[in-house]
Amino acid sequence: MEVRAVAKYVRVPATKVKPVADLVRGKSVAEAQAILRFTPRRAAAHLLKVLNSAVANAQNNHDLLSENLYVKEIYGHQGPVLKRYKAGARGGVSPRLRRTSHLGVVLSERE
Repeated sequence: MEVRAVAKYVRVPATKVKPVADLVRGKSVAEAQAILRFTPRRAAAHLLKVLNSAVANAQNNHDLLSENLYVKEIYGHQGPVLKRYKAGARGGVSPRLRRTSHLGVVLSERE
């Protein structure tokens, strides 16, 4: 049984999400929550919300115990890029690329 949760269009670049996701991949849910809670990166707070949502989905929709769950997959794929502009040198413009990402967590039961 696999349980998943997804957050889309999160305003954090995927390049900053991926190292944080690597910290908790394969860990138990309690250990992953502890790691994300004390990781001083902005992406960790977003991943913790998605992880907690996946745990809630497992408990409410599938009657699974959180003690038996582990993080099977966790990812941060690149989403659409918001293109903004700021005044640049000599009356020109400088582009500002506001990158987004799609976060996902897949939980599974230990056997």
